[in-house]
Amino acid sequence: MAFSLNPNAAHHINQSEVVLFNHSESPRPLAAKTTCDSDSTYWSRLEAKIWIVVLLMGTCLLYCARVTMPICISAMAEQFKWDKKQSGIVLGSFFWGYTLTQIAGGYISDRLGGDKVLLLSAFAWGTVTILTPLLAYCSSTPIFILTLSRFFMGLLQGVHFPSLASLFSCKVRQSERAFTSSTVCTGTQFGTLIIGGAGSVLLDRCGWQSVFYFSGLPTILWVYCMWEYLIKGQGHEISLESLSNRLTNSQGNEVPWIKLFKKPSVWAVIVAHVCMASTFFCILSWIPTFFHDSYPDSRG
Repeated sequence: MAFSLNPNAAHHINQSEVVLFNHSESPRPLAAKTTCDSDSTYWSRLEAKIWIVVLLMGTCLLYCARVTMPICISAMAEQFKWDKKQSGIVLGSFFWGYTLTQIAGGYISDRLGGDKVLLLSAFAWGTVTILTPLLAYCSSTPIFILTLSRFFMGLLQGVHFPSLASLFSCKVRQSERAFTSSTVCTGTQFGTLIIGGAGSVLLDRCGWQSVFYFSGLPTILWVYCMWEYLIKGQGHEISLESLSNRLTNSQGNEVPWIKLFKKPSVWAVIVAHVCMASTFFCILSWIPTFFHDSYPDSRG
C-alpha cells in the first residue's frame, strides 16, 4: 500500500487520481456510475407529487382500457353470435401478448427511459382501444380482428409496470420507492371500479361501443398532457434515430440470472405471483359475464 509521511501531501492529490493497490492484483478502475446513481437525477418533492398523481391516473386509465372488453364481451357475443369458447379466445388473447413484454419492457425502459416507454405504449394502446369498435365492423370475421387487436393490446400494456419500476429506480430515492410504487399501483383498483360503474351504465344506455371510447379518449388526452407539461418541458426528445442509438450504444451491468434463479426465494416469489395473477385475471375477465348470465334483467 502506497503512503506518504507528509501530512499535507493529501491536499495535493486529486481524488480522481487515487488508486488502491493490492499485492496480488493490478489496479482496477472503479465502475462508472450510471446517471440513475446521482442524487441530481431524483425528483424533487414537488416533482414527485406531480408525477405520482400523473402516473396514478395513467395506471387507472390502463385498467379502464383493460377491463373494457370483459365488460362488453356479453353484449358483443350476442351481436356477433359468439359462444363461450369464442368469447374466451377474445378475452384470453390479451394475456398471450401481455406475458411476452414483461421482461422486454424493463430492458427497453432501462435504456430508453421509463417515461418514454410509458408515453409511447399508452398512446398505442389508447389508440387501439378507440379503434376497437371500428375494427369489429370492418372485417367479415370480427372474432379474428378483435383477437388480434387484443393480442397487441396485451403486448403494449405489458410494458407499463416494468417501465414504472425502471422509472422509479432512476427518479425516486430508495427510501421513498415503496410509497411511490404502492400509491401509483392503487390506480389498478380505481380503474377497475371506475370502468365497472361508468362502463355498465354506458353499456346499458349507449351501447358497447361507447365504453371503448370512454376509456380510450381520456388516455390520448393523458398522453398529450404528460408530453406537453412533463416530458417536453424538460427538453427530452423522442425520435426513431435517438431511440435506435441509445439501444445500440447502451452498456448496462450484466444481471447474474443463473445465481438469481438458484435462490429458493426467487422461485417462491415467481410461483406466488403466477398463482395470484392467474386467479385475479381469470375472475376479472369472466365476472362481468357471470353477472350478465346470472342476472340478465339487471340494469347498470
